[in-house]
Amino acid sequence: MSLPDHHPTAPLKDWIHQIAFITSAARCSDLEVSAVAEIAIAGRSSAGKSSALNCICGRRRLAYSSKTPGRTQLINLFGLRLQDAEIGRLVDLPGYGYAAVDRTTKSRWQMELSRFLEIRDSLVGLMLVMDVRHPFGPLDIQMLQWFGRRGRPIHILLTKADKLGRQEQARTLAAARKTIGDNASQWGGQLSVSLFSATTRQGREEALAK
Repeated sequence: MSLPDHHPTAPLKDWIHQIAFITSAARCSDLEVSAVAEIAIAGRSSAGKSSALNCICGRRRLAYSSKTPGRTQLINLFGLRLQDAEIGRLVDLPGYGYAAVDRTTKSRWQMELSRFLEIRDSLVGLMLVMDVRHPFGPLDIQMLQWFGRRGRPIHILLTKADKLGRQEQARTLAAARKTIGDNASQWGGQLSVSLFSATTRQGREEALAK
């Protein structure tokens, strides 16, 4: 699936703020079939996914961040619009890796995530959010493997970069690039990575470009 023929002529940064909430669903089966291409954003509950999404879209409360990781249990759809036409969607997936919920709930959420990433026809890309200080945890790798099988682009956003000094940022970014290079064959090959901070807006332009 691809975006409609009427690609926006204005830079994305000039109209991304027009993004609007469409609906929420607890299960993939509750979501309508999308007529436009979708990009999903996913990550651990503590990785700053909601803050990253708000920063990228230039909206303070588009996605709700919580002091209690794992509170958001829904798949949230947001429409990208240009001149009254919906030309794409962002899909905010539930955070994973939460410790404060029971095993049954964890299993159900992980099953829904894997199903969405593997079979959603309209899904053309994934933005995977990782805390720059703790990248490539077991669940992050599981997400890469689930979506990587489809051979579609994945961009890794190393959030909270402001927590590290410049030299440590550079080392972490270099290590991340090596990791995705070493695993390209099993993660789909179309991988990229960048540093990001919702606090300083570092990396926002690169994330928008992706």
